[in-house]
Amino acid sequence: MPQNRIAYFYDPDVGNYHYGSSHPMKPHRLALTHNLVFSYNLHKKMNVFRPSHATPHDMTRFHSSEYIHFLQRVTPSNKAGFISSLNKFSVGDDSPIFPGLFDFCSAYTGASLQGAVKLNHGLCDIAINWSGGLHHAKKFEASGFCYVNDIVLAILELLKYHARVLYIDIDIHHGDGVQEAFYLTDRVMTVSFHKYGNFFFPGTGEMYEIGEDDGRYYSLNVPLKDGIDDQSYISLFKPIIQAVIEKYVPSAIVLQCGADSLALDRLGCFSLNIKGHGECVQYVKSFGIPLLVLGGGGYTIRNVARCWTYETFLLLDEPVDEQIPKKSDYAEFFSPDYSLCPVMSGNFVNQNSKQYLDYIKQTVFDHLKFIQGAPSVQMQDVPPDLFLHEENECNDDSVESASYIRREHQGEYYNDDQDNDKANYEYN
Repeated sequence: MPQNRIAYFYDPDVGNYHYGSSHPMKPHRLALTHNLVFSYNLHKKMNVFRPSHATPHDMTRFHSSEYIHFLQRVTPSNKAGFISSLNKFSVGDDSPIFPGLFDFCSAYTGASLQGAVKLNHGLCDIAINWSGGLHHAKKFEASGFCYVNDIVLAILELLKYHARVLYIDIDIHHGDGVQEAFYLTDRVMTVSFHKYGNFFFPGTGEMYEIGEDDGRYYSLNVPLKDGIDDQSYISLFKPIIQAVIEKYVPSAIVLQCGADSLALDRLGCFSLNIKGHGECVQYVKSFGIPLLVLGGGGYTIRNVARCWTYETFLLLDEPVDEQIPKKSDYAEFFSPDYSLCPVMSGNFVNQNSKQYLDYIKQTVFDHLKFIQGAPSVQMQDVPPDLFLHEENECNDDSVESASYIRREHQGEYYNDDQDNDKANYEYN
């Protein structure tokens, strides 16, 4: 089998934005991830692209023009003049106004859109954008640290060429923004594995949210309880995804790889290890369907970088070197063991009994029975691409050199007495 052609998207500036010193979302995790990928020389196995920024016009293919116009104009210094808009668009504590907010949204969204365009034109088999995957943003408002829903926009781009797109979400939080966007259509099937119950954000994603109208039975949810481990998670993930792909027959897949489902995440309550999380990514890849791979949540940032670097290895089919290179500019973040895949003992007991997991699996299978076969779609004339794909390629050397410049916002955490991450590590 020929080696997968992989397009890897990264803007060297995307890790420099800062939600605020006390905010759990740290774009700096993207700088750690990218630097680690380059330290392993994985960039030499991929085509590396510095993406163009998405424009307001691109974003309004899904979001309201009023909302996007607000994001363009509001800044920390003028937000007092936007009090009514802040409330209207749900911007505030969880989704704060910070310097460069719109540029940040444009960067991660542009990368996801260009990944979709390259997949549409057969220019790669797998497109990776670890800065993307912000699945909570809604048409008219921000939600859960997410402002622009790059996933929805990328799927809309894929739908220009693909009759059916499968969306898979392994973030600990329900992929509510994506489900809501495609709840009434059979062109997109959404499958989300997530924590549900006890008022866990966003509070949606119970088993019987299955879609409506033409989309009935094309939204599948796998609600999980605290502490699920690798074995339990994979025992659900593989048979469900296999059944979905066999029944739905997608011609493109979008996979959101939120790393907050890992053990010891600052906001999470699961007990997955990096290798268990990665096994799900590897399994989706094994079907050989054009694949857009995105990031998502993840709030213990050294583990986010470990996870997404490990999964880059898997997507490349490269042998994994579990010893983190000391030449990495951020090597001290991974001390004292410098291990890519440390075994992490979570702080939560697995509350998912075999009976409960069997019940979930059977319910999902029952819902799939109502799908009579892959929906057929009469394709119309293809709208123009959001980007001219032949103009997007950058000089790989420029991205490589930029990636090795160590940068971090002064408000980010450090690996000493100034550490703001407050993560408790319990590695076995």
